[in-house]
Amino acid sequence: MAGGEPEVVEQFHGILACGNHERKSMKHEAITASPNSGVNTLSGERLAEVSTITEHEAAQVQRANASGATPIVFVHGLWLLPSSWDRWVTLFEKAGYVALTPGWPDDPETVAEAREHPEVFAGKGIVQIADYEEAIIRRLNQKPVIIGHSFGGLLTMILAGRGLAAASVAISPAPFRGVLPLPISALRAASVALRNPANWNRAVPLTYEQFRYSFANAVGEDEAKELYLGYSVPGAASRSSRRRPRTSILGQRRRSTRRTRSGVRC
Repeated sequence: MAGGEPEVVEQFHGILACGNHERKSMKHEAITASPNSGVNTLSGERLAEVSTITEHEAAQVQRANASGATPIVFVHGLWLLPSSWDRWVTLFEKAGYVALTPGWPDDPETVAEAREHPEVFAGKGIVQIADYEEAIIRRLNQKPVIIGHSFGGLLTMILAGRGLAAASVAISPAPFRGVLPLPISALRAASVALRNPANWNRAVPLTYEQFRYSFANAVGEDEAKELYLGYSVPGAASRSSRRRPRTSILGQRRRSTRRTRSGVRC
């Protein structure tokens, strides 16, 4: 974390203050939102498809609701599992928050299991993953802060656009449809899965060199190798991921820009 742990938490407090400034109540008795909510949320067949979450995710929701603390939902991206957020969970729970690290549909529990059965990642699309995350968030008693990185950042914007976040932080998010031109770095990272049509609807792993470029370019060689062995898993190369939704950040209304004590603009 650039800037050190205290600075990260202080800036986060500022971001959360922005969300609290205009926080609205949200009903969580059911997964489905009010038909008058004005946001793109789960309904009908989509609701039925994601009505079941894992025991671990259900336990995290129960723990968060029982704590009464502000929940933070960490959304992982491609080529990673929820465990990639473990250090962030420790940091923010020490600061008084309660963390949840939901997976994507069918995510294995461990990196070893993921590498042994890469086929479980194949064929996952943006809407399916966002719906799954929403189903978990709607079980919380209060709106969470949602934080995501890379593809998880794109999902964070989608979830915020559905009105599910008290505040949201998209860290180096994958661009949504209509953002052109794309940086060379983004094209190079995505090309691992998308340059070969044979990879569509398959699970594609990263080599160490590819992981080093995309995820571990700010650390030394030894730490980069440790991170690769400890966290890198195959990633879904669904063809649908090439069609990023126009609605990824729709539903977010304009907000005035003001500066908090920590210097964060919101």
